[in-house]
Amino acid sequence: MRVNVIIPVFNRLEHTRKVLEALRRQTLFSALTIVVVNDGSTDGTAEYLQSQSDVVEIRSDGNLWWGGAIEEGLKHVLPSCRADDYVLFLNNDTWFDEHYVETLVQTSKENGEAAVGSVIHEEGRDPPLVSIGAKVNVNRLAVWDLLSELSETEKRSPKSQYRVDALSGRGTLYPAPLFKKHGGMRPSLLPHYMADYEVAMRFARAGVPLVVSSNAIVYSPPIYGNDTSRLSWRKQLFGRRSPHNVFQRLIFYSLVGSPVQRVTAPIRMAYFSCSRAFSTWRSLAKRREGTI
Repeated sequence: MRVNVIIPVFNRLEHTRKVLEALRRQTLFSALTIVVVNDGSTDGTAEYLQSQSDVVEIRSDGNLWWGGAIEEGLKHVLPSCRADDYVLFLNNDTWFDEHYVETLVQTSKENGEAAVGSVIHEEGRDPPLVSIGAKVNVNRLAVWDLLSELSETEKRSPKSQYRVDALSGRGTLYPAPLFKKHGGMRPSLLPHYMADYEVAMRFARAGVPLVVSSNAIVYSPPIYGNDTSRLSWRKQLFGRRSPHNVFQRLIFYSLVGSPVQRVTAPIRMAYFSCSRAFSTWRSLAKRREGTI
């Protein structure tokens, strides 16, 4: 058995160093193949990776984005994968304890070769748990975190495992044969955001359990991912770096929905976007009235 770790990176060398150190401390380190997809970094990442004998670097020009970087990693590892091998997606701004990979593999085996995600703990937060996994309502075009459904008590003492509707790219283990059977990423359609959810939901439709282990903890800095709060409204709605990109969300819901849901996705997106915007405006208006 081998676990093929794929890590897309763009700059942030300090994070890359930290995640590689965490991988080298793993109890299953001898079973790891570490592939870092360097998508046009300019901060010394390339020079650093060249000096790491236990890391395979795939270098690109900055146009891969997350989905394209993962796909390049899959192209590298899948030809040599056997039936009992795994693929682990990781972001570089993460770290974890020495049993992390072992926990993911064990959880997958216990659940019939499931896809297994990680919980996210935020540095310096109490309670530290900030994400379990995605729940998705395709009809209402809504995504939320299962964490929001938990009581305050359960947030501090979660169950050992949860079932979710989609898995993120911040620490998810997949049995390698799934990609050979059901395909890899779709970077031409989903180059960045929602690409991780789409592939997980594709496997789920084929009967693969999507499980999150509370013992597989990924630690992240206070703001993980891309902070879009300072982007203009145009970039928030249409920028590739924005999780609110309307075109990417429309493509995502079209890919994961039924034939009827695909046809009606544009209409439903327009309706729910207007409805939610109106609800937000009304709430703000009531707050202003209460302060007068």
